[in-house]
Amino acid sequence: MELPNVKLRELTLADAEDRYRWCLDKEVIKHLNMPSKYPPFSKKETEEWIMACMNRTNGYHQKAILTEQGKHIGWVDLKNIDNLNKHAELGIAIGDKVFWGKGYGLAAMREMLCWGFDLLDLNKIWLRVEIDNLKAITSYKRIGYVEEGILRQDRLRNGEYVDRLRMSMLRSEFLDRC
Repeated sequence: MELPNVKLRELTLADAEDRYRWCLDKEVIKHLNMPSKYPPFSKKETEEWIMACMNRTNGYHQKAILTEQGKHIGWVDLKNIDNLNKHAELGIAIGDKVFWGKGYGLAAMREMLCWGFDLLDLNKIWLRVEIDNLKAITSYKRIGYVEEGILRQDRLRNGEYVDRLRMSMLRSEFLDRC
């Protein structure tokens, strides 16, 4: 399957409207690390989060995902950046469910991996995924992520602890796939 073209751009405050709407959808946020209240964030809190991302005061290098036609469909980020050891954690969400299962997440991940390995000079980009999120795990493996191990009871979701799988990709592995 050929991946669609996507563009990553810096967040703007105008992105808060889409983000707030997506976070009202329990299916969209099921596997995201969100507060247990519903909705997880108010519109004002969503705007404050986006401002913190834009100002780089929360440790997230977060970018908006756009389709080739310029439609905002989600976000991707690098966080927990360790400049000494040259690695960071990737997070991604396609908020607009119309675009689920069509390769947009993979395309956005590929772009963020390029950005992290090239511009941030990282050696490894890792992620955590809940072990019951099989679609995501399949996607991560498809783009080249390798399983590192299980993080036991790593996330509290709906009052229960859930194991997460840690996966990573090394710069050399990514370059081999290009």
